[in-house]
Amino acid sequence: MLGDLGMASLDDLFAHVPPGIKLQQPLPFDPGKSEFDVLEWFSGMAKRNLAARRDLVIFAGGGAYDHDISAAARSLGSQGAFVTAYTPYQPEVSQGVLEAVFEYQTMVARIFGTDVANASLYDGAAALVEAVNLAVGVTGRNRVLVSGGINPAYLETLATFGAGRSLTLEIAVTNNREATEWEAAAGAAAAVVVGYPNYFGTIEDLSQARAVADSLGALLVVVADPIALAMLEAPGSLGADIVVGEGQALGIPLSFGGPYLGLFGASSRYLRHIPGRLVGETVDADGRVAFVTTLRTREQDIRREKATSNVCTNQTLMAIQAAIHLSWLGKSGFREVSRKCYNSAHYLASLLESLGLTVTSAPFFREFVVELPVPAQKVRDRLLGQGFLAGLGLKGRPNHLLLTATEVHTREEIDSFSDLIAKEI
Repeated sequence: MLGDLGMASLDDLFAHVPPGIKLQQPLPFDPGKSEFDVLEWFSGMAKRNLAARRDLVIFAGGGAYDHDISAAARSLGSQGAFVTAYTPYQPEVSQGVLEAVFEYQTMVARIFGTDVANASLYDGAAALVEAVNLAVGVTGRNRVLVSGGINPAYLETLATFGAGRSLTLEIAVTNNREATEWEAAAGAAAAVVVGYPNYFGTIEDLSQARAVADSLGALLVVVADPIALAMLEAPGSLGADIVVGEGQALGIPLSFGGPYLGLFGASSRYLRHIPGRLVGETVDADGRVAFVTTLRTREQDIRREKATSNVCTNQTLMAIQAAIHLSWLGKSGFREVSRKCYNSAHYLASLLESLGLTVTSAPFFREFVVELPVPAQKVRDRLLGQGFLAGLGLKGRPNHLLLTATEVHTREEIDSFSDLIAKEI
């Protein structure tokens, strides 16, 4: 492998990894260290991590959010039949697992307002890549217009994918209201990509994005927050061809970054081009309801060079966990979570504005940008020592913080956080 890559050693293979995150010296174990001692050492290292709720009140989001997960959803989602199922590769996989995934697809399609949803992908970034993949395959074009309001991690993932497929990514800048400026868009494209709400929290005007996509002959890809869609009109009903998103907020713990869940919904026009797994409902020889994996081109598995996508798996356990979580909440509970997120974020924004700070002026859902008179990193560092994860920094904007609030934040926590911000500025 190293020879084919033109590399001389394993060190060359990992040369791109920043030195600061590499292990600089061997682990401090003498030869013959007992299993108990090794476990004790690692346990001590693990305790240095700061966990949500237990150690920190988290006002950071950016694609991963601190939400409540009911004991019932946690218990049901950890059932052995689900945990060991992994991925349904064959039609004869457990009917219970297939039915659960089918229910998950139905819920995602309803939330997104799309005709169909697949059986999930690895995470939100992977779902966006696959949406662009589909658009490129359908249109035969390699130019993609992407809003600058898309999650930076998603943009990096898309750029990495694009470099391997000779795609041209053009970024539409955002204005001082954290909304996308589309005026300069021209020329044919495969896809127009926009967030709803975007990374900065702004609720973008999808009618504008749809008009731009039509003018470029492109598919409209919307990266949506599923929690926001309990209050906002579904992207599918507003003209989106493909809707993707991160499903972590649907009953999946933060878990220091994963595993997460890629949501993917689309118009039925692209049914045969949808990546990954798709579970369908049918009847067996005796007329009983049955579930099967279906409507997938064999190229995804065996003719890689002709396939629109080579994704052959899905996040079964995470998808089932999301389905259980949504079932437990029900429609009214889902809307209540969304309203509480909205109210908490806007209450926090109002407190910060009362301190004389400038926050996002455009309509936002549960996330917004605040400008501080001092470096944001300094504030984050100071508040971390007081039990608060005070938002995310923004590249090239040292005095700005991206803040969020969800249904788990109490009024007292929000008040305390605002008071600490006031002391720092």
